[in-house]
Amino acid sequence: MKTRIKEIVHQGSCADSCSFSGWVRSIRSSKGICFIVLNDGSTVEGIQVVAESSLLNFSHISRIGTGAALTVSGALVESPAAGQKWEVVATAIEIIGEADDSFPLQKKRHTFEYLRTIAHLRPRSNTFGAVFRLRSKLAQAVHRFFSENNFLYVHTPIITASDCEGAGELFRVTTLDAANPPVLNGRPDFSQDFFGRKTGLTVSGQLEGELFALAFGDIYTFGPTFRAENSNTARHASEFWMIEPEMAFATLADNADLAEKFIKYLCRFALDECADDMAFFDRHVENGLLERIRAVAEAEFARMEYGEAIEHLRRSGSAFAYPVEWGLDLQTEHERYITEQIVGGPTFILNYPKDIKAFYMRQNDDGRTVAAMDLLVPKVGEIIGGSQREERLERLEARMTEMGIAREPLWWYLDSRRWGSCPHAGFGLGFERLVMYLSGMENIRDVIPFPRTPRHCEF
Repeated sequence: MKTRIKEIVHQGSCADSCSFSGWVRSIRSSKGICFIVLNDGSTVEGIQVVAESSLLNFSHISRIGTGAALTVSGALVESPAAGQKWEVVATAIEIIGEADDSFPLQKKRHTFEYLRTIAHLRPRSNTFGAVFRLRSKLAQAVHRFFSENNFLYVHTPIITASDCEGAGELFRVTTLDAANPPVLNGRPDFSQDFFGRKTGLTVSGQLEGELFALAFGDIYTFGPTFRAENSNTARHASEFWMIEPEMAFATLADNADLAEKFIKYLCRFALDECADDMAFFDRHVENGLLERIRAVAEAEFARMEYGEAIEHLRRSGSAFAYPVEWGLDLQTEHERYITEQIVGGPTFILNYPKDIKAFYMRQNDDGRTVAAMDLLVPKVGEIIGGSQREERLERLEARMTEMGIAREPLWWYLDSRRWGSCPHAGFGLGFERLVMYLSGMENIRDVIPFPRTPRHCEF
C-alpha cells in the first residue's frame, strides 16, 4: 500500500522513513539544495521535500518543472520553516513523468475563468482539489444519511418517455437519421425509432421514484439529470446531479422535517469530516464561510406561508427588480431578503399558488394553492424544492386536463393512484448547488468535474 501525503502531514506516520508519490506544485533551487512542494491530491496541503546535492541525480532534479510526477523516499523530520510541521529529507527521488515550461499551471493563482478553459488540468490546483474532495465526501454523506434513516436507494431511468417538469426541455434520444428521418404527417415518425416512441434524457427521477415509495415506503434517488435549457447563468448547467427522496404516508410537514434534518446533517458533516478543505474555502474563497455553515447546522428552520411571505415583502419598503404580488413566483432577490432580512436564518415557504406549480402537487382545500415548499437559506435563496404529491386520482386527472397534459403517456403514473394510493411527499436537492453552498463557490461550472453548458461539451 502506498503512503498518502495526507497521512504523513496529519499523523506524522512513517517517521523513520517514508516513500510516496505526487506532482510538483513548486520548486526552488539554490546552490546545492532544492525545495520541492509535492501534492498527491489527498489533501489541500502539500509536503516540502528537501533535495540535497548528495543525491545521485541532483542535477536532473534541480531542473524538473512544475507538474512533474515524482516518487520520493526519505526521512520525515520536523520542519524549521514556518507554516508547516513536517518536511521530508530525500534519500532518493525518481522522476516518473516530466513536465516542461509549457505546463499551464505555473503560477500559484489563476482565475476560475481561465481554469475552466483547462478543465482537464484544473483538478491539480489547490481550489479544485478542495472542491472535488468535498464533492466526493458529500456524495458519500448523502448515501450514509439515507441509509441511517432506512431509505431504499433506487436507480431511476436516465432515458425516459416522460417530462416530469412539463417544460419540454429534454435532450432527445434517437437513432433516427437526422438528415433523413422517416416522416408521418409532416413530422418525424418516432414509431420507427429505437424505442418506438419519442424519448429523452431525464429531467428528474421523481415520478418513477413515487412508484417505489408506494411499495417500499421511503426511497431516494441520486443520479444525473439533464435540462436542454439555453441558460448561461452561474446556477444552471445542462447536466447535473439530483438527490430526490420520496416518502409514503407523509405530509408536507413531514417533508419539511426531513429536509431540515438532511441539510443540518450535511452541514455538520462538511464541518467535521472535511475540516481542512472547509478551512481552505474560508480563507481563500469566502471569508466567514465556516460561521455561515455552522449557523445553519445549529438553526431552527422557520416556516412561513407563501401569502405571509408576500405580505412581508410588500411591507418591507425595498425596491425589488421583480414585482411582488400574490400569484407570482418568488425570485432570488425575494428569497434572499426573506431568509437574510426578515427571518435571519433558513426558512421554509409553504403552500404556493397552484398556477405556478407542477401538475403532481397536492391541491389544498382553498382551491388556490398546492402543498408545495421551498427551503430558503442565506446567501443563495432556494436550495430545496418539494411538495406533497396529489394522491387522489380524480383530482390528479382533473389537474392534468386543466393544464393540457396528456394522460395516455402517464398511464402508469395514474395507475399508482388507482390501487393503494396514500399521501406521500418528496423533494429535490441539486447536488451541485449543495456543493456551491458548502464551499462558497459561486459558479456551478466550478463544482462539477466537466461542466456541460450551452455550446460547451469538449470532453
